[in-house]
Amino acid sequence: MTKILNLISLWILPVIILTVLTCGIIKKVPVYEEFTKGAKGGFQVAVKIIPYLVAVIVAISMLRASGAIELLAQLLAPVLAKFNIPADTLPLMIVRSLSGSGALGIFSDIANNGGADAYSTKLAAIMLGSSETTFYVLAVYFGAVGISKLRYAVWVGLLADFIGIVAAVSVCNLMFA
Repeated sequence: MTKILNLISLWILPVIILTVLTCGIIKKVPVYEEFTKGAKGGFQVAVKIIPYLVAVIVAISMLRASGAIELLAQLLAPVLAKFNIPADTLPLMIVRSLSGSGALGIFSDIANNGGADAYSTKLAAIMLGSSETTFYVLAVYFGAVGISKLRYAVWVGLLADFIGIVAAVSVCNLMFA
């Protein structure tokens, strides 16, 4: 079974590319011109969202550099302990809504400090998989189409992140505690 999956994963992308090119040729679509037109549109979107990305990156950097996240983790450690949540996972809970790469950096620290089999590493891994980079998604996608009034999207995104974290803690407590 593993050999079959490896073979499929090796050939799936070339097959998809050849299929698209073949269909384009059969339908007499100018494939290269359409590709460059799409690339140009993608570049324009990237330029349009740069201010939003810079704002998110600056906010994350300021929070991490100031030590505010670590201070909050120390203050909330007794409360977190009641729910069997290691204090070193709190920075992940905060940063995950802001940045995927920042959350992966924090996860790497947790995994390096605790090891692969540590409860905190397992909890952090499940949290990464059960939550989203809400503010990044809002900045990129809403910024790309010019939506400036986020209204309920922020609250719904944060609620979904909270539910994901609660679910991650519940699953970890059921399976690993």
